Amino acid sequence: MDKKELAAFLRHRREMLRPRDVGLVEGARRRTQGLRREEVAQLAGMSTDYYARLEQQRAPQPSVQITAALARALRLSLDERDHLFVLIGHNAPARFERSEHVSPPLMRVLDRLDDSPALVQTDMVDTLAMNPLAVALLGDQTRHTGLARSGYYRWFMDPAERLMVPEENRERHGRAQAARLRAALTAGSDTPRAARILAELREHSPEFVRMWELQEVAQRYEDCKTILHPEFGRIDVDAQVLLTENRAQMLVVLTTRPGTESHSKLELLSVVGQQQLTS
Repeated sequence: MDKKELAAFLRHRREMLRPRDVGLVEGARRRTQGLRREEVAQLAGMSTDYYARLEQQRAPQPSVQITAALARALRLSLDERDHLFVLIGHNAPARFERSEHVSPPLMRVLDRLDDSPALVQTDMVDTLAMNPLAVALLGDQTRHTGLARSGYYRWFMDPAERLMVPEENRERHGRAQAARLRAALTAGSDTPRAARILAELREHSPEFVRMWELQEVAQRYEDCKTILHPEFGRIDVDAQVLLTENRAQMLVVLTTRPGTESHSKLELLSVVGQQQLTS
């Protein structure tokens, strides 16, 4: 049981909620940001003293039943619930099985996609395969080795990664990377590797530490993003994600909206990429 991380996570999630979020009446005078401790305790069906001791790092390990009640009281997402279970010292539901071998169904789909950038990634954002248009748009992401195979690691440690994201979007992108790493740390396909990446980033990236302390948890891939291409500039894409049954791998397909400048740029990039392949 990680009492320090648990206390920080509970306090942050409690402060993020408002009474109306959980069906309580919001009074005129509230000196406490978010919910009060006694309100969380009431929602979870436990004593206020016990909940207070959890936030003060003085309580014994909650049972599985109490952990589940806390998750419901704090309105945690599935990712956040799994994270809470692990912080308390209970097994989270297994949702991944790790494999370096690309799922054959995903490869069959990837092989048939020639008009949209597409790539196969793991939950650690290791890129296992890319079609030619994805390479033309993003560069060859399969060439990385070691911890740098993970997009989580590269975002905070490799300045070249920033060149593909507009400056105004980098804060949001970095927070998303930290939130997805937190989910991978407690319910991912390679939790020991996620822990190594976490240790490296905590030691070497103050920016990561700041975003990690926000206690955000997510697995969701960004639906919309803007990519900065070195020759074609800004290209706005929508991301569609197809997961394998065990959620160990995902096929990410990037599309542009017809009639837009981004769509025209991607069509031109496709032609240029094919010329480079055949030259």
